[in-house]
Amino acid sequence: MDKIKQVAIVGGVHGNEFSGIYLVKQYQAEPERCRRTSFTTETVWANPAAYAANKRYLHSDLNRQFKNVDLANPELTDYEQSRAKVLNAQLGPKGAARTDLLIDLHNTTSNMGACLILTQAGPFYNKMAAYVKMNMPDAIISRDEDHFAAEEHALMCTLGRYGVLVEVGPQPQSVLRQDVLDLMQTMVQHILDFVELYNQDNLPALPKKTEAFRYLHSIKLPMNAAGERIGMVHKNVQDRDYQPINPGDPIFTLFDGTEVLYEGEHVVYPTFINEAAYYDNNLAMSLNEKVIIELE
Repeated sequence: MDKIKQVAIVGGVHGNEFSGIYLVKQYQAEPERCRRTSFTTETVWANPAAYAANKRYLHSDLNRQFKNVDLANPELTDYEQSRAKVLNAQLGPKGAARTDLLIDLHNTTSNMGACLILTQAGPFYNKMAAYVKMNMPDAIISRDEDHFAAEEHALMCTLGRYGVLVEVGPQPQSVLRQDVLDLMQTMVQHILDFVELYNQDNLPALPKKTEAFRYLHSIKLPMNAAGERIGMVHKNVQDRDYQPINPGDPIFTLFDGTEVLYEGEHVVYPTFINEAAYYDNNLAMSLNEKVIIELE
């Protein structure tokens, strides 16, 4: 079995998502909390300059800078583009990384609870998902592995040989919430415990089937021809991440009171609903389908 020898826990990729930053600070103050016998754990604060400025990023989104072609491009030199190259050298290099598992910590303003996001496929991820869900039944497992090969993926977690995101909310930007921080810490502890048991070939009996949600696509807020917003997320959808939207259900309310209905043919499950960080792109939510992860 392929052992995990080096784990990196990364917080603060976005400077105004505080749970990951403060969890990393706690681990740095008490390293025994993230230490296990079968692997070494490194803690990283990814974007301290953005935190100091109380911003998501200074020049460009750090969590969109990790495509191989961008990491190799010497002309990409703004702060986050340069920081990505530093992190790639520290934790990677991508494609031949010294980091076996990278755990990237994030907050969302959406009502997502504790969500484990898998960006690649494979038995290791499936077992991790089953273990986390078994020990944390309210956790959400999100699959986003079908759209890009790792080298084309822009997310930081793809620096590692394996990589996952821990996304927890709701939490406003530049705010700490104890319940959200506790959820993040709980999920990270389960991931670390899983890796320890995996390395020791001592995993408990895992459920053969685990519910998950697979990303389909994102949809934008209603806009007019001039690019101005003319509506908002419908009140029946707001705060109902991972709850079903049926064909014909209202998803937006225009400012004149008109309801916009979902025109898809199948039930979908929204997430990142009304995420504050996505307003610069006018994204309203991501739509998912429910899937089952099956262990061999």
